[in-house]
Amino acid sequence: MKNPIPYLLIFTLLFIGVSCSSDDETVPETLVVAFENPSLSFDTVDTQKEITLVFSATTLESGTVTINYTTENATYGDTEDFTTSPSGASGSIVVDIAESTNSTSFTFNKLKDAIEGTTKLVTFSIASISIPDAISNGNTQLQISFAETAATAGSFAPEVGGPNEPNQVYVDLSSLTQSSANRASWDLGFHSGDEYRVTLNGSIFMAAAKLEATDIDAVTPEDVAELQPQVAVGTFDAANTAYVDGVTGEITTTAIAEISETDEDNTVYLLNLGFEVGTDTPDIGSVDISDDPRGWKKIRILRSGTDYVLQYADLDASEHTEVTVSKNTGYHFSHFSFDTEKIVSVQPASDKWDMNFTVFTNEIPGFGSYGYSDFIATNSLSGVGAYQVEAATIAYADFTLSSVEEASFVTEARAIGSGWRNGGGPGTLPSIKDDIYYVLKDADGNIYKIRFTALVNESGERGYPEFEFELL
Repeated sequence: MKNPIPYLLIFTLLFIGVSCSSDDETVPETLVVAFENPSLSFDTVDTQKEITLVFSATTLESGTVTINYTTENATYGDTEDFTTSPSGASGSIVVDIAESTNSTSFTFNKLKDAIEGTTKLVTFSIASISIPDAISNGNTQLQISFAETAATAGSFAPEVGGPNEPNQVYVDLSSLTQSSANRASWDLGFHSGDEYRVTLNGSIFMAAAKLEATDIDAVTPEDVAELQPQVAVGTFDAANTAYVDGVTGEITTTAIAEISETDEDNTVYLLNLGFEVGTDTPDIGSVDISDDPRGWKKIRILRSGTDYVLQYADLDASEHTEVTVSKNTGYHFSHFSFDTEKIVSVQPASDKWDMNFTVFTNEIPGFGSYGYSDFIATNSLSGVGAYQVEAATIAYADFTLSSVEEASFVTEARAIGSGWRNGGGPGTLPSIKDDIYYVLKDADGNIYKIRFTALVNESGERGYPEFEFELL
């Protein structure tokens, strides 16, 4: 997993900017330095984190920032609890600031875990900045816990990848981490829970139709020719929702029926592989998320003990390939790729993500399945819930734990969905909705308020979302 990239921190209540004197001379912008986030924590697997400091403006010269630290039940040293790079053996760390940059960082190495039941903390504080007139403000301190604790606040810029939106990005608020996978890197997800269900990759607009045949080798292109035009996303036919997974994310609503222990009950499926990820550069404010069609497969899925057995072939093939797929304990799915013919890594562990920034196969009531860009799917299979709040009802700054309405949490994949942004249209560029925000409860019961701060980059290109959050 990666730490979130910089440039999103909101510096608190400080009026900094460019102004003009009476003789119209420009006053240089004051450089403000702060930690990207106020807290970080380690799980039992993590041993290293990059600590980022962000700047309010691009630096005009090089310099250094000196950082002091205090500890609780932790000692610095190679044979002790932690070290840093650059070294903090003297009790402080001097981190270089390069010219023409917006951030800098240092490395924290955790050498020993906290003993169960004890607290082990290191708190870093910005002491001084060598660049003239530079100041620290906002997150001037960062507390690191050696045991997992929920982050108290933070900001993210999920690395969706621009207007082609090639990445599915999984964000975990409590650990301030994100991970990503290319949208076209997988095709089928084999559920690891009690149900024997197989999901389609809706981010590339896959679809599937159940056939009557049980002999995969006997199915020919002629057998499915009339059906193929229907088995697709975006046909504006209300009936085509039967060929895609349920948009709420419930595992019982997959397009492929539950896999039976009885082989004869498991028929062949016609599988539309969707589209390649887009590669063209679209007009400002637009997206290019789809390229050439990826073709078709015929598949049949059986069970062997607790494993799945996937049979697959091209439509004109008279012989099939067979692969066994095991359930992956601790993860929602085992993901399979026809391109590599292997199991591939896509999602983090089932309880290690809250939101997935992705292209999504959604539904337009009355018009069937349809592809959505800039979509946020919540981890509904782990019980993550969310709901929207109107800022006119209660301002984001005023929303506290006592404001939470437990009955309002929606535990389905579209709890946030596309509701956080305006899609734009003729003569109107896409934009975030700045009159709403969200409340989210993660799988551990932590409750956060979330406010989206960007949909596009400084050039107006889509695929650059940003948001901030706070633990309630």
